[in-house]
Parts: sequence; C-alpha cells; structure tokens
Amino acid sequence: MKYNIEKQHEKGKLHAIERINAICDKDSFKEIYSGVRHNCTSFGMENKDIPYDGVITGFGKINGRKVALYAQDFTVQGGSLGLKHGQKIAELIDMAIEARCPVIGINDSGGARIQEGVDALCGYGDLFYQNVRASGSIPQISIVAGPCAGGAVYSPGITDFIFTVDKVSQLFITGPKVVKSVMFLDISTEDLGGAAIHSKKSGVAHFRCENENDCYARVRQLLDYIPHYYGDKLKSDEKPKYNAKRMQKQITEILPDNSKKGYDIREVIKCVVDEDTFFEVMEEFAANASVGFGKIEGRTVGIVANNPAGLGGVLNCDASDKIARFVRYCDSFNIPLLTFVDVPGFIPGPEEEQKGIIRHGAKVIFAYSEASVPKVTVITRKAYGGAYIAMCSKHLGADFVYAWPTSEIAVMGAEGALGILYAKEMSDPAKAAFVAEKSQEYKDTIMTPTIAAQRGYISEVINPEETRSRVAESFAVLENKTAMDHPLKKHGNIPL
Repeated sequence: MKYNIEKQHEKGKLHAIERINAICDKDSFKEIYSGVRHNCTSFGMENKDIPYDGVITGFGKINGRKVALYAQDFTVQGGSLGLKHGQKIAELIDMAIEARCPVIGINDSGGARIQEGVDALCGYGDLFYQNVRASGSIPQISIVAGPCAGGAVYSPGITDFIFTVDKVSQLFITGPKVVKSVMFLDISTEDLGGAAIHSKKSGVAHFRCENENDCYARVRQLLDYIPHYYGDKLKSDEKPKYNAKRMQKQITEILPDNSKKGYDIREVIKCVVDEDTFFEVMEEFAANASVGFGKIEGRTVGIVANNPAGLGGVLNCDASDKIARFVRYCDSFNIPLLTFVDVPGFIPGPEEEQKGIIRHGAKVIFAYSEASVPKVTVITRKAYGGAYIAMCSKHLGADFVYAWPTSEIAVMGAEGALGILYAKEMSDPAKAAFVAEKSQEYKDTIMTPTIAAQRGYISEVINPEETRSRVAESFAVLENKTAMDHPLKKHGNIPL
C-alpha cells in the first residue's frame, strides 16, 4: 500500500507505518482491515476515498511477543475519527483481549470527523467501551505523537500508560482557539496541553520522551517489565546482576545524619533491585513520591516510595493519586508491591484541604487495602500518623514490614508532640532542660521501631545492608500467595 510519508516528514514527524515499524520487531507487523472505507455521504464525503479510513491496525511482535497496534495517519483526512475508524480500533482491542496481548495505540488525529456527526461520536463510544473492557485484562499503552483533542483524549486517559514526545504531543479537551473565544485567553498549544504540561503539572502523561525514536525504545523497554495479560508470569531468562558488596556499603551511606535533611529515595531503590533495572513511571509529576518497576532476582516488582528529596516526602493530593493509581495497576496484573516509607505525614494547610486531601489520601488507603498481591514494606526513616498507616502498613495487609534501626514510628515527631503535651514548658526558656529531657524520653519510648516490633506491627528491625536479601527472601516466601477472601459484593467504591 502506498503511504504519504513525505507529507508527514514535512511536519517533522514519522508516518504511521514508520512508527509501527519502529516499535515492532523487524518485519513482524501484519495489517488487518486495510480495505475498510467510510460510508458517509454528507458534505461531499461520498466522493472521497479515505484509505483504511485513516487508521492502520494489525498485529506484530515486540521482543518476540505478540502485540496489537494501531496508528492514526494524519496524512489521511487529518487522521480524523469516523464511525469505521473507531470501530476498527474497537475491534482490534476486542481481538487483543481474546488473543491475550497488549494493545498499543499511536494517536495523531484532528479529532472527530465533523462530516459524520453522531456516527463519529459512536466511533469514539465503541472505542471507549473496549478500553474499559480491556482494563485489567491486557496492558493498554497510548502514544501521543501529534494532536489529541476533544473526546479523543479519553481513550488515552483510560489506558494504563501514556507516552508523550516533547514539542510533538498535544492533549487538551478544547484547543487554543476555543479557549480564546470563550475565555478571551491567548495561549499556545504547548502551554495548554504540551508534553511538559502533562508530565509535570497535570499528571496525565506517564512518560515524556525527547523524540519519537526514544519514545518507541522506551515502550519496548516497558513491555519487558510488565505481564502481557492477566495471569502472565514474567521472569527474565538473563542472570540477574547485583554487586552485593558494593550495594550493601552504598545503602548504609545514604541516610543523612540530620533526620530533617532530605535525600533521594531512588538511591535506596537502586541498592535493592537488580543492577540498572529501576524503570521509573511519572518521574516528573509529584516528585515527593517515586513509583516504577524494578527486578529482584529477575522478577518484576512494583515499587512505591515516599521521596524526601521532594517536599520532604510528604503525602499531598498529587502524590496520593500517583501512588494509588500505580498500586491498583500492579494489583490488576499480579505484580508484587515493594514500598519504601519515609513520610512525615499528610500535608497540612488550606490549599490541600480545599483540593480534597482527605479524598485523595483515602485512595492510597483503599488501593493498598484492596491489593491482594504480595506486599513488602521497608520503613527507612520517618513513618508518622495516618501516613504511616496509609503507606502499606501491617494494618492494611502488608505481608512483611521491615524497619531500619533509626526509623521513627509515631503519631507525630517529637517537636510536634511536645508542642501539644508541654505547650507551656516549650514557650519558657527556663524549661529548656526539661523539654530536652522529655524530647529524648518521647524518642526512646514512643518513636523507636522496637516498640512497633514488640506489638507485632513490624516483622523485623533490620540493618540497611540486609534490605535486599530480606526483601528477596520475603517475595520468595510469598510467591504462591492467593487472593484474600472478600465479603460478598460486586466491587468496592474507591473514593475517586
């Protein structure tokens, strides 16, 4: 089939078929439904031949495993989605569910085909419905490699992972022209819905890539970490690389002497997982939490961590959403969860309260409590208040909870506690010695992980250098864990 490749190159973008070939193993893609044409007769459309109705669909292989793919062709009627276009994609997703393989969609479209009216909306509806059917059954990956506006954004919004390309991707409900006419605001497409906006501020995008080829390489990399269908058990054939001596030394040097000083939790993660296997998700959004995939002894685990390098690791609305969504994805596909805790609490103040920190924070509690996969938690430093509970504590069903010797587990830190217990003495300089004594007493009798261990809330207090071996052994013990019993119900009601 002849493709108008030059026309796309003029825009600085790859053509739909080039994109598919860049993702797939060489010569593995086979197109289906290439003969489909629209049946619209309005506004002269009966005289227009739109090849494959503007979207290429088919099956191929990535890393030797089958995948379903579709790519909208912007050179054909602006990649606009009509009835047949939408039905082709919906049919492909339905087939992917049956074939038990991931589906990858490349979005580059002017939106709904206006000439088709409600038929175009029907095409979107059929697509959305199949997106929801596929959720939790097979991974769904969206690549935004051009404009994606209006109703079109909701298909990527339903899928598991969204990849964007810097200065190429555009996602918005309404474009700059409509914003200007309604709100009298001049704004560029980049500032309204560019890749940086959605990876840093909105949290819509999971990955922002430098260019298209980088994007397709990272999609291939992601597929090496995740199960390709519900029930798929992934294990790498490669022998895991891990320098135990070097990593054990390194992990003991990460925590700063000053407990109020930040550090990057990703350095701890890298000391625990197999060498160079931490694959971070949503790296630029809510930097106070880090989530991603890693491998331990060759097996994929989902990793969630508070990151003191950002806002001290506090839980706010954005971090809560980021964590809850990732936990639910991992649970959907039976990926074990490893959680690193260093959290001073939920963020205080009117701004976050008005944004709904109660509702957002509750998502974390709900997601962890509902997750029935193996769950291992490591408390590295602080674990205060409701945030201690929320971050996969024993009380929410964690199978193993480990704490480093200097960790602190309490309702709040010593300073805050003494401000409540000894408010008068705290304001009296003459009582400084008394306050110091009570502060140390609070740390020794309340905050120490030994107390939590005595109560059975901590499985074991371990030294940092033991973390890798303890975590690996724990996941080995939990390998055949089965889902816990639930009360009779259809499903729970997560506080969305």
